[in-house]
This record gives sequence, structure tokens and C-alpha cells, in this order.
Amino acid sequence: MNQYSKRREALLYHAKPHPGKIQVVPTKPYATQRDLSLAYSPGVAEPCLEIAKDVTNVYKYTAKGNLVAVISNGTAVLGLGDIGPEASKPVMEGKGLLFKIFADIDVFDIEVDTKDVDKFIETVKNIAPTFGGINLEDIKAPESFEIERRLVEELNIPVMHDDQHGTAIISSAALINAADLAGKKLGDLKIVISGAGSAALSCAALYLLLGVKAENITMFDIDGMIVKSRVNLLPMHLKYAQDGEQKPLAEAVKNADMFLGLSVGNVLTAEMLLTMAPDPIVFAMANPIPEIDYNLAIATRKDVIMATGRSDHPNQVNNVLGFPYIFRGALDVRATKINEAMKMAAVHALAELAKASVPEQVNIAYGETKLNFGRDYIIPKPFDPRLIAVVAPAVARAAMESGVAQKPITDWDKYGEELLERLGNDNKMVRLLTNRAKTDPKRIVFAEADQLDVLKAAQIVMEEGIGEPILLGNRETIIELKEEIGFDNDVLIVDPKTDLENDRLNQYAQVFWQSRQRRGINYLDAQKWMRQRNYFAAMMVNMGHADAMITGYSRSYPSSVKPILQLINRAEGVSRVATTNMMLTKRGPVFLSDTAINPNPTAEELANIAILTARTARLFGIEPVIAMVSFSNFGSSTEPSAVKVRQAVSILHKSHPDLLVDGEIQADFALNQEMHQNKFPFSKLAGKKVNTLIFPNLESANITYKLLKELDRVVSIGPIMMGMDKPVHIVQFGASVEEMVNMAAVAVVDAQEKEKRLKMPKK
Repeated sequence: MNQYSKRREALLYHAKPHPGKIQVVPTKPYATQRDLSLAYSPGVAEPCLEIAKDVTNVYKYTAKGNLVAVISNGTAVLGLGDIGPEASKPVMEGKGLLFKIFADIDVFDIEVDTKDVDKFIETVKNIAPTFGGINLEDIKAPESFEIERRLVEELNIPVMHDDQHGTAIISSAALINAADLAGKKLGDLKIVISGAGSAALSCAALYLLLGVKAENITMFDIDGMIVKSRVNLLPMHLKYAQDGEQKPLAEAVKNADMFLGLSVGNVLTAEMLLTMAPDPIVFAMANPIPEIDYNLAIATRKDVIMATGRSDHPNQVNNVLGFPYIFRGALDVRATKINEAMKMAAVHALAELAKASVPEQVNIAYGETKLNFGRDYIIPKPFDPRLIAVVAPAVARAAMESGVAQKPITDWDKYGEELLERLGNDNKMVRLLTNRAKTDPKRIVFAEADQLDVLKAAQIVMEEGIGEPILLGNRETIIELKEEIGFDNDVLIVDPKTDLENDRLNQYAQVFWQSRQRRGINYLDAQKWMRQRNYFAAMMVNMGHADAMITGYSRSYPSSVKPILQLINRAEGVSRVATTNMMLTKRGPVFLSDTAINPNPTAEELANIAILTARTARLFGIEPVIAMVSFSNFGSSTEPSAVKVRQAVSILHKSHPDLLVDGEIQADFALNQEMHQNKFPFSKLAGKKVNTLIFPNLESANITYKLLKELDRVVSIGPIMMGMDKPVHIVQFGASVEEMVNMAAVAVVDAQEKEKRLKMPKK
């Protein structure tokens, strides 16, 4: 995509369908006059009076306790500099979005139009009663230090400038583990820091708390090495000012144990790296270009322990590992501040988490066989679901132990469960899915690439590194549309209808004819079929000329699936294929099956659908808890459809006793754990959180997933084809660009898994 198209896409993302990235959503009923009279006048007077009696009741009766202000004056926005408060608003909204999706914290973004330190502080203090915490953002140094210091002292709610402390906390955790792997003591480390801004100074300050000695830190700013003889040094720099004359960076890094980069790209050369001490620790965190390229560094020194700020290399120092969970823990104990003890608790929690066994869901997300603590894994991954349940409690405990918690936690097991429940409130699965696909992209043939939305999806797939698209369709139309949307990447275009001399078409026709010649198909018929894009695309996958296939946008599902079933074999041991939709609900991912293939499956087929769905859930790192749903509960009806479901459950209990499945059961009882436990304590699902629903027929499954999608705006990934020997997936007629991109990621992950199974030795 050219620069103009990228700019246009970014602007459209922020402008459509509603301007901005966050909104206020009611949390109480408001449908009736009674609701409104409770929400506002006259009912609202009662909580007002209770708060007037005891101001701490504001946490009981309002959203203050889960509300953080993200506040900036726009003086140091990303790499854009002083662009003003209004121009900083998209960034502040983005920070609010991260708070919500990672820790379920609500945010109001506040942009303050002043550069005067006193006025800024006065403004924040005046609005502080609204909030449970304050995240300062993108305020230039040295003013940011004074603003944070005074607000921490003068307010009784948590205040943190994440630009300063976020990187410091994450890199400190990484440093603990890197030093451990290098066999070095923190007190002996000789550290060179390139950069002397707020993040670098905050990193250095935390390193001192870890045991690093100030005299062992050599710091550089834009004017070179910080030495005592320099004039006009700021007070916060004096602690790191060295005796003697200035040295160039190349001289300073000789025999250094660690290089910390928070400056600009490519300032550390390979020659400099070679002069560092054995097992050098290099944190090159300039973005998008690190101080030394990751691949260059590991090629130069096999013993280097490397971290960057980039997601495409191991050991990403990412602030999202810290700030959502630090504020989560602070809010949950109603802390009056975020102190050094709480920051250090986050540091040690992150360091220890990296040493713990990694859940399979994280391995799957990052395409790893098994992530283990080591040089390529010294800090947790941003998508690790354990972060909220490890970091937030550590911070909360530290707040209690250091005397700043006003609402101590007594039941830590319950608190941990509550934190994990919050994870169901976002679309983490999409991020996990696409991130996994990017670890090993595959060739995806888009069978309807002359449709604008399909081409847009293919463009995103290519630019995001999810896969390598192959475009099927009218060549002239595809070329025109590519130019229109700025899709200037060089990709393979195939037009089966006009490429008459296409040797591949004749090859495909020959193979198809040989497979169907005893079923009334002659060679000329085979050539005719191969000019139809779905047949051609399916044969590309069958012959290994593409790794996966996406179709269905412009045709009905039955017409799209027919060539697939004719050309692609079922997977070994599969008697009947099926589909599932993964619905990204507020309670987490829920699989619904069968949504597209089998109109009225038998009991045996329902059991097979359940088994296929269980395998698919595990493909995404989710252990299936399966409810076989019906209109009846555990034998309450003798209607054939209910009996069929009951028989399917019986088959599964005998053939797969380890599979967590039960029914027949009504959907509300399946999903409501309390109702289920109270009424059916004998059920294998009692007390369990169901994440998979198997429906008695296609009609009920298809209607349910489409109702959820449209009425509650639930993201749907699917229908995911299950039981095929090759990765072929059919989207619903008229699918959105986003849905097709998600399905492309599913297709890539499917291809990765099938390739992995082929390489496994046969038992």
C-alpha cells in the first residue's frame, strides 16, 4: 500500500462509522420511566445524600472506582513532538482503548490546553474527584517530572506518567532475567544508556532500586556523554554524570555489560557490539528502527541477549505488559497512589511469570512448539492471558503492604477469578489468531478477487503479513481495482477464463477428469469446470500450488461448497464435514456448530460434529466444554429432535469419556452456571463455563449465530470448515472485509496445523 493509501486508511478508521475510538455505554436499565426516575431525578438524590454523608460512598454508588483519566497537553506526542492538545486526542483515545481491552478499565481522555506547569496541575487537581486514577501521557520533560511529582504528593488517587514508568517497569523485569541468564549480578553491571529523556531516567531509577550502582551507569543525550563538567545539566541528570572528559559512544560501550537504547536508530554498530563484555545485554528500544538491528545483533554475537520495542522480534518491551494491570491492581484496593513498592511488585511479577510454564494458548498464539524461559523469552508475551491475574494481584498486595490501600482484598482466590472474568470483554482472540498466522504466513488463493471487498481483504492480509494472496478472477478488473485502492504489491493474478494457454489449467483438468471419469465427466467437461474459479482454486490447493483457499463472498454457500466437496478429500477418519462459528462474546469465545453444512444430522453425526468442534477449539488453545443444546432438559421431552440430541450425548459419553460434554439442555441453562448448578447438579457441566454449543440442526445454529452477530454486534469468525484434508474455507455471502481477513487468518493457522501433522512421524 502506498503512503497515500495508508494515510487514507488510518483516517477512515478514525472517522467511520463513528468518529473516535471510545464511547460511553450505559450500565443500568433505562427502558422504562421507572428506570429513568431511578437513574436521574428523583432517585439519583439518594446516592448523592449518601456520598454527602461519607465521601467514600462515591466508590459504592458511581463508576469512579473503575474510571481512569488519560491526560495530556500534547507537548510530546509519540514521535510527533509538540502538536497541541487537540492533535493528541487520537493517541489518548487509543490509550483508553488499551486500558479497556486489556484490563476492563473505563477511560475519559482529557486534553489540557496549557504548557504552564502550575496551571496544568491545578486543572488536574480540580477534576480529580471524577476519577479513580490518573494516567499522565505525552508530556514533555522536564515538566513531566515536576507535574507527576506534585500530583502524586497532592492527590489521594493513583497517578502515573506511563511514558516514564511503563518502559522502566517492563525493561527492569527483562533485566532481572537477562542478568540471571548471563550469570551476572545486578550490582556489578556496567550499563551504557543512549538517551536521557523521561523513559531513560525512569529506567535508570528503577535499575538503582534493583541494585545497579549509579557510578556504573554511563548516560548519553543528544549532546553526548553526560559528565560533571558539562554546563546546564538538569538536576535529574547529575546523579549519572561521570567524572572526566566526554567519551564517544564507541569508547563507552567497551567491556560494558548492558546497552540500553531509548534514542534513535542505528547508533550502536556491530563493531561496537563486538567490544562489549561476554553475554552482552542489549535493549534497543527505539521505534520503528532500533539502535541496532535485531538480526544484525544476533548474527554479530551469538551470546547477545537482545530485546527491542518491536513485536516482530523476541523479547518485546511493550508498555501494555504493565500499565493496564498496575492500574487494575491499584484501583481494586482503592490505592491512594502508585508508589515504588507497587512498581517493583509489577517488575518482579513479570520477571517471575516469564519463568513459569507457558499455557498452550500462548504457544499457539505465537506459533511456538513450547516457549521456555531463555534468551529469546525473558519477558512474558503481550497476549499472555495470565498477566491480569499475576501482575494486578502483585500490585494490589504491594499497595496493602505499603499502607496505601484503602480497600484491602481478603479473598485472593475470588479476586483472581474476577480478574480472569474480565478477559471475556474484548476481542483478544482476533489478535491471538492474526499474530499466530504471522509467525508462518501461507499462500492463500482468493477465488473472487475481482470483487472490491475481497481485494481489500487480500490487501490487508498481504500488508499485515498474515499470508501471501493469490488473486483469482478477471485480470483487467483486478488490475483496475488494485490501482483504485493503492494495492501496489506484486502478487500473482490468475484468470482461469481467459488464460487459455494456461498449462496449469490443462494439468488441473487432466487430474479432475481422471478422478471423475467414471462419474460421467469427460475431458472437455473437466476443462470447462476448471475455468470456474472455485474449481480452479480448489485444485490449486489440492495440487500444492496454494496452501489455503477463501471463497463464498459473491455466491450462496451451497454453490460455493459443492466444488470443494467434489475436489477436496475429507481428513482421515472423518465421515462427514461440518462447520463452526467462533463467536467473540463478552463471556469469551463461544463455538456454535453446525452453522452451514448439515441440515438435520443424525445422533451419530451430531456426535461427530461435537468431536470436530472440540478439535477446532483446541486448535485455538481453548479446552472445549460442550453443551448439546435442545428445547428440552435431560429427558424432559420425547420429541424426536430432543431424543436425537440425548442419543448423541450417550454416544460421546461412551466413545469419548474424557470429553467434557453433556445434554440435552436448553441454551440458558447451558450458559448460566448458577442455574445449571442449582437445577442439574448431576450434570458433567455443573459448575463449568460452557464455551461450545452443538445444535440439533443447521437451522437453529445458523439463526442463532446470525442473531448474535446482528443484535449484539458479536464478532463472528466463520463458518470454519471442519474435517477437510486441505485448508479450504467459505465465508458467508456478502461477508465484510474484516470477516474475510479473520477467515484468512483461520485458513493460515489451519494450513500451519495440517503441515505440522504431515511432518509428525506416524505411529
